[in-house]
Amino acid sequence: MRTAYYNGKIYLERESFAEAVLVENDRILQVGTSAEILAQANLDERVDLGGNTVIPGLNDSHMHLMSVGKALEQLSLADCTSVENIIQKSREYLASHPIAQQKGLYGRAWNQDYFIDEQRIPNRHDLDRISTEIPVILERVCGHSLVTNTKAIEMLGLQAGSPQYRGGTFELEADGTPNGVFTEDACKYPLALIPEATMEENRELFIRAMEYAVSKGVTSVQSNDLGSFMRYLNGFVEMIEELFGSESAPLRYHLQSCFQTPADFRVSCETGLYSRREQIASDWITIGPLKLFKDGSLGARTAMVRNPYQDDPVNPNNLGVETTDNATMDDYCAIADEFGVQVMTHVIGDRAVGAVLDNYEKIQHDGRNPHRNTLNHCQLTTREDLERIVRMGVLVQYQPIFIDYDHRICVSRVGEELSSTSYAFRTLQDLGGQISYGTDSPVEDCNPFPNLYCAVVREGLDGDPEGGYYPQERVDIYTAIDAYTIGSAYNEFKEDRKGRIAPGFLADMVVLDRDIFSVPAVEIKDILPLRTIVGGRTVYQA
Repeated sequence: MRTAYYNGKIYLERESFAEAVLVENDRILQVGTSAEILAQANLDERVDLGGNTVIPGLNDSHMHLMSVGKALEQLSLADCTSVENIIQKSREYLASHPIAQQKGLYGRAWNQDYFIDEQRIPNRHDLDRISTEIPVILERVCGHSLVTNTKAIEMLGLQAGSPQYRGGTFELEADGTPNGVFTEDACKYPLALIPEATMEENRELFIRAMEYAVSKGVTSVQSNDLGSFMRYLNGFVEMIEELFGSESAPLRYHLQSCFQTPADFRVSCETGLYSRREQIASDWITIGPLKLFKDGSLGARTAMVRNPYQDDPVNPNNLGVETTDNATMDDYCAIADEFGVQVMTHVIGDRAVGAVLDNYEKIQHDGRNPHRNTLNHCQLTTREDLERIVRMGVLVQYQPIFIDYDHRICVSRVGEELSSTSYAFRTLQDLGGQISYGTDSPVEDCNPFPNLYCAVVREGLDGDPEGGYYPQERVDIYTAIDAYTIGSAYNEFKEDRKGRIAPGFLADMVVLDRDIFSVPAVEIKDILPLRTIVGGRTVYQA
């Protein structure tokens, strides 16, 4: 199949464009003028781009595709502006969903910082007003804390004097009774009270998530879907092998995986999933990095910081939560190095960044980072942290869209000095850092254009703060698109065939409804795809 796409503004590299591109099957053969491409022999199809702008397919360097599918079906509390609003919306959802009435209610994405009246975290007494008969678990937007009702606490067997879970906490009332608020690794215990969907249900949700992603111009995802407590583990692996092995999926998939213990990871490397990486690998599916967690989130005040949070009303000495200790981190990293597996670690606080760089430094090879070990999020940083990242050759996966919320809280949480050297997209780029962009969806929507907007404008989606949040860290649109395409491909060791519109590269492209290179920057967030092309095949058309 030979297709000529012509009469477009096709982005090749910084300030370089072509009019047309010739695609044969799943690869780009040639770029050039419309006349040159249309003159080629044996064309099966000619697609008039109508003068529209075309960019390489966007590659989300970190998200959770399975959770995106589930979020499309679950109770969303993202727009709630008070605890009362959460209670009302949860009651309404429960009344119209019989399965939740039987199995328990799960909802997600509330954020107390958006509450209008009183910016407090809900507790078990609030959720008891939703139900006392079934477990009710409502997860904060960041995924690093949640709140339950009393029924869930009883089902977990928790009471005054119960020991804390490792790697997380449950908060207490004055008499020592759990108050329903859980953080970090402690969250997995109440979450396990809600019965898992069947594998067939998960498959349908996964397909829905892929269809949603390509409708936003995402052609590749690097997705953390295999978690330490995910049930149907083998069934999930079989599902993705079937979906992507048949090349019927609408996008490309790079799996990021968590494990319960270093020993479990070693078994996977020796005889399990990671021992079959080369057997599974194709242009459609690859088994990617080991995913680790060092700390929590800024919003939940569980990110590991070097100096205490300045606005914690409960614990003035709060330095965050260490979810994986240094010894365990070292064990994971040593096994990964032994088997040649990339490591990516969730780090948000500056103390977490420094600690993980210490872990990575122990598995450097002559000062190099051959496995392309990565810091995910990397939000709070000092200048010294950034210089060390570049010196060690460590990759960074940024989510610029986090600025939309975090600009409201960062200074109050950690102060002006640390805030001014954080979310340092421009500084790290100028220092020579290897950067990619993603959304952490469904923490944020996987729509890449608000994400690009936040990188370029450094304002929230509402335009606040006027003039930008530390505007010296803005990047231009070329830099932002390159981070989302060739930068993300570098994470996957695929920069030789993904992330550019160039001969020999995979034919993954997005046709836009307006020129992202010339529109006022404020419009970037509103851009929509007219057509999404993956492997030369149109997988979405407006």
